[in-house]
Amino acid sequence: MVSFEEFESNVRIIQERVVAACEASGRDPGKVSILPVTKTHPGAAVAFAARLGFKSVGENRVQEVLDKRDAAEESLVDFELIGHLQSNKAKQAVETSARIQSVDSEKLMRRIDRIAGEIGKKQRILIQVNAGDDPAKFGIRCGELEPFLSKALDLENVFVEGLMTIAPLDDDLEVARQTFRRLREIRDAVSASLQVELPELSMGMTGDLEIAIAEGSTQIRVGSALYGKRD
Repeated sequence: MVSFEEFESNVRIIQERVVAACEASGRDPGKVSILPVTKTHPGAAVAFAARLGFKSVGENRVQEVLDKRDAAEESLVDFELIGHLQSNKAKQAVETSARIQSVDSEKLMRRIDRIAGEIGKKQRILIQVNAGDDPAKFGIRCGELEPFLSKALDLENVFVEGLMTIAPLDDDLEVARQTFRRLREIRDAVSASLQVELPELSMGMTGDLEIAIAEGSTQIRVGSALYGKRD
């Protein structure tokens, strides 16, 4: 992993890109956050993020959250789970994650709701949508979002803050643009139909953050561009 000085420099570069992208699309840079993704990196990665004022970091696996929990508690940093979550890991995810971004099935959502109720927690979630219709990606289909969200809104112990997607792996950035635009458009349509606010759109990573911001992203997930290559 990089040194703290290198991390600080890398953060500055990403922040400058975010600001430039916001200015180019007429958006307020304060409305777009950066989520440092600490997966496969040691607990020091969490501490690095905290030193620069980040309140949350992203992890792909529950086990890594458990491994880094002490570092997070010492640094007063929350975890956001961004990787695919199996139902049998839901209990640990609810116990350790401030927000779960990868809710992609009714079974998982109801399990999260039940567990959160048992421990007296209102679990913040994002619904993962496969907006690029990519068979290699998880997430519900766009056409399933409205009935899925309607069921989520009936649950007492989950709070839906918005949507998340991952663009298909493609050298053509127009594929990412269409994916992000589709997520924003379906969010707008469903929000109007169900009369519910879904302010968070977690979409975009290092390579496509400018496009994601232009299409309405409110959170960019960045890993190796901040911490260096993963092991």
